[in-house]
Amino acid sequence: MTTILIIDDDGRLTGPMRFQLEAQEFTVLVAHDGPAGLRTAHAERPDVVLLDIMLPGMDGWQVCQEIRRFSQMPIIMLSALGTELDRIRGLELGADDYLTKPFAFQELLAHIRSILRRVQWDHAQLSNSQLTIGRIRLSPAARRAYKDDVELTLRHKEYELLALLMQQAGAVLTREQLFIQIWDTDWLGDTRTLDVHIRWLRQKIEDDPSLPQYIQTVRNVGYRFASAREAVW
Repeated sequence: MTTILIIDDDGRLTGPMRFQLEAQEFTVLVAHDGPAGLRTAHAERPDVVLLDIMLPGMDGWQVCQEIRRFSQMPIIMLSALGTELDRIRGLELGADDYLTKPFAFQELLAHIRSILRRVQWDHAQLSNSQLTIGRIRLSPAARRAYKDDVELTLRHKEYELLALLMQQAGAVLTREQLFIQIWDTDWLGDTRTLDVHIRWLRQKIEDDPSLPQYIQTVRNVGYRFASAREAVW
């Protein structure tokens, strides 16, 4: 059964949320402060974390950062802080999704199911084959990526994005295609979400991120990964 950890100090929210999620046959754990949430995440390894930002003891930004030190478990940040800068900060610290309070339960459920579908998609792609382009090697069976045989530390959606681009190397993928495949949506209102992830990947795989050789921008269209023939440097 899928386990969801809620880290939020507002009992008026966590009580009904727990009841509704359990009605959907999820196992639900609840922590009411940052340190307790971090301990629970480390001990229980839930499938999804719903993380508030304004928490006692340790705020959600810190909790997210600490979780990323030991796990790539999906994290959805829940907050009344709804500016674009807050969303970008959440992504920068390793969150997979960001939902602004107040929200309807069905909206939350849709976000949870979207992330779970992406995780299931990852498992469905597992195989013993490896894909190598230039100095970058993808190992789908282990869900790992390497540069010159040095393993890259990738967030959940960073790996998904790299895998999609490499599997279709040489082809141009539009921004719409990338949003649909990686975020399970065609909404392009917050285009910086994609740009942030591309920037992270370039910092990890490119020798000079300002002059990318692998992940190339196709102006006003999207991105492409260099083909094996191009990647001979």
